[in-house]
Amino acid sequence: MKTPYKNIYTVLKLNRFIVLAVVFGAIVTSTISVILVFKLHQQTMNSAFAVNTDGSIIPLKLVSVQENIEVEALAHLELFHTYFYHIDASNYEKHMEKALWLGNNTVDALYRQKKADGVYNRLIQYSLIQKVVSIKSKVNIQAEPYTFETTCVFEINRGSTIDTYELNTTGKLIHVDRNFPNNTHGLLITDFYEKTLRKIDNQTHNEH
Repeated sequence: MKTPYKNIYTVLKLNRFIVLAVVFGAIVTSTISVILVFKLHQQTMNSAFAVNTDGSIIPLKLVSVQENIEVEALAHLELFHTYFYHIDASNYEKHMEKALWLGNNTVDALYRQKKADGVYNRLIQYSLIQKVVSIKSKVNIQAEPYTFETTCVFEINRGSTIDTYELNTTGKLIHVDRNFPNNTHGLLITDFYEKTLRKIDNQTHNEH
C-alpha cells in the first residue's frame, strides 16, 4: 500500500547526512579561521609602528628583533655621547639637559662632578670648543641589561692650539618607556663610567 509519507529510514538518513555535512563544514571553517588568525598574528609580530612628526602612525617592518635592538642601542649611545661631549660655552646647558634624559643618576652624578670641578666654567672663561670627532660603540645584546663600551674621540679647540683626546666609557642599557622627543629609543644608560682618557698626537690621529 502506497503512502504519501516517505519511509522513516529515508528521512533519518537524510537528516544524518545534513547533520554530518553541517559538522564537517563547521570544522573546515574553524580550521581556516585558525590558520588566518595565526598568519595575521605572525605578520603583526613582525611589524612595529612609529610616530611621525605630525602625529600619524607609520608601520615599519622589522628584519629581526635582535637587529633592531642593536641598531637602537648604537644610535642611543651615539646620541648621548654627542650631547655629553660635543659642547661649547653657548650650548653645553642645552646639551646636558638632553643628555640627562638618556641616562640615570650615574650620568647626573658625573655631570655634577664635572660642574663642581669647573669644567663648564672653563668653557665659558676661555671660550673653549669641545668637538666630537668619532664615536664607536660595542654592545652585548644577549641579555638585558646590555653592557656596552664606547670609544669617543674629541678635540678641544683652545684658539691657538687643538688637542685631541680618546675617551673610553662603559655602562649598561635598559629598556624604558619611549619619550618623544626626549628619549625616542626607549633606552636608559646605567652604571656609566669614564674608564680611560688619553691625549692623542694630532699627527698620528690625522694619519688614521
